[in-house]
Amino acid sequence: MAKQTLAVSDYLHPDGTPRDGAPMGMLLSAHAACRGSATALVIGEQELSFSELDAATNRLARALAERGVKNGDTVMICMPNRVEFIQAFYAAWKLGAMPCPVSYRLVPGELAELEQLVQPRCVVGDGSVQFEASNALNVSDLSLDGISGDPLPPAIAEPGKIIASGGSTGRPKLTIDPIPSVWGPDKASTFRPAMITTLSAGPLYHTMPYNYCILPLAEGSKVVSMERFEPTEWLRLVEQHRPHSVILVPTMMSRIAKLPAGLTRAADLSSIEVLFHAAAMCPPDIKRWWIDRIGAEKILEVYGGTERIGSTMIRGDEWLAHPGSVGKPPPSDEIVIVSEDGSELPAGAIGEICFRRRGVGPGTRYRYIGSETRIRGELDSFGDMGWVDDNGYLYIADRRTDMVVVAGVNIFPAEIEAAIERHDGVLCCAVIGLPDEDLGNRLHAIVELAEGVAAPDDGFEFFAAQLQQIAPFKRPRSFEFTHERLRDDAGKVRRAALREARIGNG
Repeated sequence: MAKQTLAVSDYLHPDGTPRDGAPMGMLLSAHAACRGSATALVIGEQELSFSELDAATNRLARALAERGVKNGDTVMICMPNRVEFIQAFYAAWKLGAMPCPVSYRLVPGELAELEQLVQPRCVVGDGSVQFEASNALNVSDLSLDGISGDPLPPAIAEPGKIIASGGSTGRPKLTIDPIPSVWGPDKASTFRPAMITTLSAGPLYHTMPYNYCILPLAEGSKVVSMERFEPTEWLRLVEQHRPHSVILVPTMMSRIAKLPAGLTRAADLSSIEVLFHAAAMCPPDIKRWWIDRIGAEKILEVYGGTERIGSTMIRGDEWLAHPGSVGKPPPSDEIVIVSEDGSELPAGAIGEICFRRRGVGPGTRYRYIGSETRIRGELDSFGDMGWVDDNGYLYIADRRTDMVVVAGVNIFPAEIEAAIERHDGVLCCAVIGLPDEDLGNRLHAIVELAEGVAAPDDGFEFFAAQLQQIAPFKRPRSFEFTHERLRDDAGKVRRAALREARIGNG
């Protein structure tokens, strides 16, 4: 095969920023061609220049092509944070295939269900989890020696990517991003300039690290990703790499803030211009700690989702004037609070938070596999409850009425409840989140026992077989047993009322 000639000017402006419409895979190659020795990626002990990262990614893309991956296929990616995760993402794009990152923490049954939904041409992992797919590539055992690292021809994936998560029914859900894998306004951010240094602490299969690890590489930025979050190590990495932008979830912010005061005071955080946080509500005392530590104008909180149906943003200094708010929407979005019957509610009234996004046509709207959307005419919703004040600032009343956010991870109770209810002695189960100083919420299971079944002394032992059917991070931290009915005559479990009663009881 003839060596691919790369015209950098086709993909980058003279100042090195991406051109709209440039294929994502070619942007990595373009930065390698014009500033190849610059550091691109740091994860753990590994540090790769743009030239090294692009060449390794091109080799991996060719290895995927040898396994039959082609334009329009899907590549599932499942492994802990490591350089091969990002290489696999870009390798899929270089072939015009859709990357689909999934959590490596899922149990085999959950992974198998996702495989059935995704139908990947190839699964890329590191051997830490096993797949049913026969066409799986283990990067830990893979040798790319003898495979060319030269740039590949331009290719575009359309749709651009697939993000997997748990659905509101407790079953896996896939969110398909219809926007092709080319640079454009959907990928750019005013708060993440080109050619900076970013630091990400979260798992790469989430949307936030996508925005601060995958996308910055296309802008020529240096990306530092933690293998796993540890608060003292985070401080060390900030001092070593001097990031411009960092992303955290509130649990991480809390763990850093609660380190010994001498340690946090001594740490030099002066390089941080943007601390971006989302995924859960941040406790006010923790938010104020960070405002005092790095400055209110540097802290940005965002409310939104993978589906991009709408968003709000609030800066720290705004938050001080409107404590508890998640901000206002941009001019392209309008917030509408609706009641259960779909009628619009006035300021101050709690209802479902809906967005009306202007200029969103059928070709740019997400779609689900494994779940139904909440689209109603011009309105769409994440399913959260909240209200707006007289000034248009949004406040969250409940993060999706049934969902529990634990350490920034969305967990839906239905799957956990279904597993516990498989026990012969159980009639019904309701899983709720109770406040936790470290995690934000902890999972608590309220179990309705069958008549004649005595409450066990140890819920973990009682449900040992059932708990093995769900991932460890989804397992309840505590159990409560009752013979009172949990469901009403309509078959509904009022989880909000159950949670309120237990918080009120201490």
